[in-house]
Amino acid sequence: MIDIQEKPVFQISGWAVVALDLVLGGIAIYLFLTFAGNGVGLTSPMIVGIVCALLVGLTVRGFFIIQPNESLVFTFLGRYIGSSRTPGFNWTNPFALRRKITLRISNLNSETIKVNDAQGNPIEIAAVVVWNVVDSAKALFNVEHYGNFVQIQSETAIRQLASHYPYDSHDKDQESLRANQEVIAAKLREQVQARLEISGIHVVEARLSHLAYAPEIAQAMLRRQQAQAIIAARRLIVDGAVGMVEMALQSLESQNVVKLDEERKASMVNNLLVALVSESQAQPIINTGTLYA
Repeated sequence: MIDIQEKPVFQISGWAVVALDLVLGGIAIYLFLTFAGNGVGLTSPMIVGIVCALLVGLTVRGFFIIQPNESLVFTFLGRYIGSSRTPGFNWTNPFALRRKITLRISNLNSETIKVNDAQGNPIEIAAVVVWNVVDSAKALFNVEHYGNFVQIQSETAIRQLASHYPYDSHDKDQESLRANQEVIAAKLREQVQARLEISGIHVVEARLSHLAYAPEIAQAMLRRQQAQAIIAARRLIVDGAVGMVEMALQSLESQNVVKLDEERKASMVNNLLVALVSESQAQPIINTGTLYA
């Protein structure tokens, strides 16, 4: 496949050509009115007038108007001769064929697709891709229907991205689709841009617009998430309670408040952990006796 790069087409101001056409048209009219009725036949001035009229007729096809953020792609005898992005009234080769391409920013709201995440769980995912054409020649000649190409390649990139990350993760060192949305958006944009490079498309932004477990496992995964959240919270509470007990024992020993043997330490640790980890408010019991019989 030939990789075609955009290049500027030969063009001049349309108003300059209009002025030239007015001059040629005036000459042709003058010569026809002066020499056509003398009965001499086809004279040199009349031939000049005919040539001027033909030139005016030919140049008319070369005029074109471009709106802001638009591009015209020109081909001549099957060859790409250039593109024009200059807004306004211009003129170029009148025999060239032309096709218009918009350079404005477009939004692609992908359909919700079902795919398995990195853990094999079926999820529903969709994304919004913001894009625009930056190379009109690539968009027109390197791919067939660049709009459909953007849609298909974007959905392919979404599927690939979803299969490399879990939907959710309680491991803070592992990235997930739900918890690391900015990172996932950057990765998605990179993947879509790499796929669309050949078509002259620039991806402005790509971001997930829908993310959910598939309906058949939604309830089960919700219970799993709740269980994982409870376990993570319990682990945090236990780690904090152990640290507080250790700090209390070290403080008592360093300040010589009381000297505890191993049995009394075990009893104190048990009481402190129960008081700190318990979900309900602990009710203290004052022991006026001794631990030993």
